[in-house]
Amino acid sequence: MFVDETEIFVQSGKGGDGVVHFRREKYVPRGGPDGGDGGKGGDVLLEVVATLNTLNAFQHKRKFSAQNGANGAKQNMTGRTGDDLVLPVPPGTVVYEAQTGELIGDLVEVGQRLIVAKGGRGGRGNARFANSVRQVPRIAERGEPGEERTLRLELKLIADIGIVGVPNAGKSTFLAATTKARPKIGDYPFTTLEPNLGVASLDDETTLILADIPGLIEGAHQGVGLGHDFLRHIQRTRVLIHLLDGLADDPALDFAQINSELALFDPDLARKPQIVALNKIDLDDVLSRWPAIQSRLKQHLARHGKDVNVDAEFFAISAATGKDVRRLLYRAAQLLQEAPAAVQSSEMPVYRVENDPKAFSITQTSDGWQVRGQAIERAASMTYWEHYESVRRFQRILETLGVDKALREAGVQNGDTVMIGDFELEWQD
Repeated sequence: MFVDETEIFVQSGKGGDGVVHFRREKYVPRGGPDGGDGGKGGDVLLEVVATLNTLNAFQHKRKFSAQNGANGAKQNMTGRTGDDLVLPVPPGTVVYEAQTGELIGDLVEVGQRLIVAKGGRGGRGNARFANSVRQVPRIAERGEPGEERTLRLELKLIADIGIVGVPNAGKSTFLAATTKARPKIGDYPFTTLEPNLGVASLDDETTLILADIPGLIEGAHQGVGLGHDFLRHIQRTRVLIHLLDGLADDPALDFAQINSELALFDPDLARKPQIVALNKIDLDDVLSRWPAIQSRLKQHLARHGKDVNVDAEFFAISAATGKDVRRLLYRAAQLLQEAPAAVQSSEMPVYRVENDPKAFSITQTSDGWQVRGQAIERAASMTYWEHYESVRRFQRILETLGVDKALREAGVQNGDTVMIGDFELEWQD
């Protein structure tokens, strides 16, 4: 099965906990703090791998977690950094935030990487909190939690030239005749249910990557038939070969319909350089109709030519016998050279949510008060609640972020329960 869209859940590694420890040696009765820091949690990354061409690997496993950082240790030893988790994806993978639909990254080049979940930093050990005033700190931090995110991966095949047309126009036969691709071929509509890629070598210096896009029908831009699943693959191509079925009742009408579907899905698709080729010219009936079909195509372009970017030369070919196929491909190669190059970036940023991390909300519930916010929830999860000094430090964070003041203004009372993330606290003035 060809999978070109899926959702996965990723979780980066939690940072290791810092520790509270004091140096203990013979003849050193009052050794200073020597608790080490925790190690950083592993990141989750997507990496483009040349050997992949589908998202099938994510069909049976959709939850992925990177390794946690190790806890710190005595003698100021920092915990080991958690291993990153690298998930291989095929070229042409587009990454979206599943809940919001926000575009995160567009992975097109082999070796390109995108960090989709950054590992939590390690908590600081008590040695980091020592100073001239606080010489015996009984305070440390737990590791920062890892990030959790649900991603939608969408595959858009990368090819120089897309072969489009109505079902049964002969696109698969054309691809098989010009490349080493072996798509399923039959004389009935929708033989091709998944896109096929092939490489056509015209000479030592000219190589084309072609994509056979399954047949489009009226309403494809609305998802009718296989529309949405395959129209997206045409977006990657820079030149289109529009193959017409020579045995169709009205190939010119088919031509108009396909261009209409392309324009309704994405106006830029219809503006791509396009070569029109009538297939099955080896049949006598098709050969006799070719002049009339050319005339109809020219009439249509005279009325609607401004909406499409069609090459002035029409081709009549036979994918079955190879007649004029090579000449058509050379013309496609020429248009490809003239087409503007796609702008691509090999460097992908670390994905971060743009919301203010210090922002928070307070909601009164039947059980007490619920505080939500990225920074305050992370601070709570990094607190050693069993150490008094760590609790005091958390109280100072509440004041710094304004949570303390906001709770008072909301009407919190002594003894009320305050939930911060997953932690339940009792309010005391």
